[in-house]
Amino acid sequence: MTDASTRQLLGLFLDAVVPVPSLVCVWAHGSLAGGDYQPGRSDLDLVAVVERRCPPALEERLVAAHEKLAATHPLAAKLHCSYVAADEWGDLAAAHLTWAHEELMHRPVTPVTRRELHDFGEVLHGPPPADLLPPVTDRELSDFVAEDLAHFWRPALDHPERWLREVWVDLGLLTLARADVTLRTGRLISKAQALDVLTALGAPADVVHDIRRRRYGGPRSASDQWPARRAELTRAFLAPAIERVLAAARP
Repeated sequence: MTDASTRQLLGLFLDAVVPVPSLVCVWAHGSLAGGDYQPGRSDLDLVAVVERRCPPALEERLVAAHEKLAATHPLAAKLHCSYVAADEWGDLAAAHLTWAHEELMHRPVTPVTRRELHDFGEVLHGPPPADLLPPVTDRELSDFVAEDLAHFWRPALDHPERWLREVWVDLGLLTLARADVTLRTGRLISKAQALDVLTALGAPADVVHDIRRRRYGGPRSASDQWPARRAELTRAFLAPAIERVLAAARP
C-alpha cells in the first residue's frame, strides 16, 4: 500500500511522461506492485513502453523530467524506470534506456521483472502487460536466476569491502532466498517472505533480524563493530549456501 507522498510522486511522474507522444503505457513491478512496499525504504520500480526506441531529443526530455522530480520530491531518488520500445520485447538481452540511481543507463528488463509484470504488475497508464509483453518461460526464468547467483553474487563474495554496506548484505541474502524458491518451485516471493526462507536456510539469525529491523522499522542499537561482523557472517553463510542452491537446481 502506498502512502500519500509516494502517490504524489507517481502522479507527478505520470504528469511528466504521459504527454510523451510515443508513450503506450506505464507499469509498476517489484515491491510497489507486489504488496511489500515500504515508504522511504523500497524502490519505486517502473517500466514505460514507448512505440519506438527513444531518440536523443526524447532522452533529454526524460532526463530533464527525472532531474526535476529529484530536485523537488524527497522520494524521487528511489524512482527507477526503464523505457522499452514496443517492438524490442522479443530480445531478453536487449539493453533499454533506464533511469536508475539518479542517472541514465542502458540495461535489460530481466526475466524476473518480466514475470513480475505478468504475475502482479500494476497498470499506472495504458493497457496491461499481458497485451504487450511476451510471457517468460519457466526455463528462461530459472536460467537467469541461476546465472545471476553463479556469475554475479558468487564472485562478489571475493570483494570483502562491498559487504560492509547494508545494500550488499540485504540484496545478497534476499536474492539467495528468492532464488532458492524460484529454482525449486518456479514461484516469485516477496522480500518479506524471503526473510522467513533465510531462516529456514540457516542464515545467521542476527543478520536476518538486522535486515528485518531496518526494512520494517525498529530501534537501531548495533555497535560500531556490527558492520564488520555482519559482513563476516554474511559472506561465510552465502558462499556454501549459493553452491547448495545451485547444486539442488541442477538436473
